[in-house]
Amino acid sequence: MLNSKQTHTQFVKSEAKRLGFDFCGISKAAFLEEEAPRLEKWLAENKHGQMNYMENYFDKRLDPRLLVDNAKSVISLLFNYYPEQTQNPNAPKISKYAYGEDYHEIIKNKLHEFLASLKENIGDINGRAFVDSAPVLDKAWAKKSGLGWIGKNSNLINKQQGSFFFIAELIIDLDLEYDGPIKDFCGTCTKCIDACPTEAIVEPYIVDGSKCISYLTIELKENIPTEFKNKMDNWAFGCDVCQDVCPWNSFSLTHKEPLFENHKGLLNFSEIEWNEMTEETFNLVFKNSAVKRTKYKGLKRNLEFIKKT
Repeated sequence: MLNSKQTHTQFVKSEAKRLGFDFCGISKAAFLEEEAPRLEKWLAENKHGQMNYMENYFDKRLDPRLLVDNAKSVISLLFNYYPEQTQNPNAPKISKYAYGEDYHEIIKNKLHEFLASLKENIGDINGRAFVDSAPVLDKAWAKKSGLGWIGKNSNLINKQQGSFFFIAELIIDLDLEYDGPIKDFCGTCTKCIDACPTEAIVEPYIVDGSKCISYLTIELKENIPTEFKNKMDNWAFGCDVCQDVCPWNSFSLTHKEPLFENHKGLLNFSEIEWNEMTEETFNLVFKNSAVKRTKYKGLKRNLEFIKKT
């Protein structure tokens, strides 16, 4: 006979599936001892560039019990975004995660429905939902709960389907059965390190964020340093190189989320259409997209920097 902990755990996993999450793992809410010295060192070496928010809430990043009173469990969830269609090969490139509507809203809505369902079916649960916009080390939690391992490119890699996933969490004050981590399957492979256009993967498992094309095209608000001229591999927003070359992504499956499809012709844009884009077109095409983070001015800066001379 199942005890309440087992019953609740089964319910959590079945709800995750019902809401469209591809994988669900659960770990005990506790201090991340292994990650603490790594994060401290990474910040001390200024590998976060101008992402000053990474310095904030240091304690909360490492201990979910500071985010949710009496937290017992961290439910980690993966949501696939791998697209069926990709861009015109001659056009400036944007990361696959930005093809459709902004994932933050889509996934947050699912998480709120998830939390409401837990309260309705299990009882008075206190919890919070997180998706890539709060002081939560999402990859560390996904790793702890057995959803994959952290690859040499610092992305979470799932053995079944690779790394084209959004990671989300529910931190709740409910005791559940916990999953354990799996081993690292990168082996001797260094494809991501060898392929990185700006040599941002400075050693296995360590990315210098200030050299990463995703940082340069999205997070950096000043001019892109001239040392990166002709090294951007035609990326105008984000970068997928270290994922595209990863052998584990040969197992990627097409996502099933209609809102991640592009319905505005973006994938067919030519190089000329990108470079001649007006602010009006930008606002129309990227109205509900993650690309709006750069604003029109930021995207134009990126396009100008990568323009072939």
